[in-house]
Amino acid sequence: MTDLRLVAGFRHGLSENGGVRIDNATGKLLVATPRTGGEVFRRSVVLVLQHDEDGAQGIVLNHPLNAPVSAVLPSWQEYVTDPPNLFQGGPVALDSALGLVTVPGDHQEPMGVRLLFGGLGLVDLDVPPLVVMPAVAGLRIFAGYAGWSDGQLEQEIRDGGWYVVESEARDAFTSEPGTLWSAVLRRQRGNLALVASLPEDPTMN
Repeated sequence: MTDLRLVAGFRHGLSENGGVRIDNATGKLLVATPRTGGEVFRRSVVLVLQHDEDGAQGIVLNHPLNAPVSAVLPSWQEYVTDPPNLFQGGPVALDSALGLVTVPGDHQEPMGVRLLFGGLGLVDLDVPPLVVMPAVAGLRIFAGYAGWSDGQLEQEIRDGGWYVVESEARDAFTSEPGTLWSAVLRRQRGNLALVASLPEDPTMN
């Protein structure tokens, strides 16, 4: 895991892969395969924010924490998309926060926001919310993020740890994060959709 350049200015101190090429997964979803374990990544859905020759960085979309945003960033609490919890974005830099926003339409980059792709961007959480929120439509705040060094993510995909699939705008701000893993798989074509029906413990199948 590694701290990549993308979040430097936006961290607030505190085989069958859906037909998607894996040489650059920026903007795609990493969906944990049944063989992927661990408290953070088991049945996780990761939005890849950046993937290049230096590695990759993303945020886990479906791990809400039992803590409100106000516990760490009280001024942002009233603006976050439901559920209004802080989410665990990954195992790296858990003492920092990342704000993901969606910018509607073809608007230019709002003040305090760095656009990434598909209308999604990272918000500078040191900027007052009243400056940012009039120009954005959704906000979710993550503690930490997921990072991979050069070649590490590619190897994990080859080893069968992740399905790589297309993302949809609603994924990052789903109101039901607990069902996101199965929902993303069900909308895939072919045998990949069948994985959504597997029990959490494959030995029970």
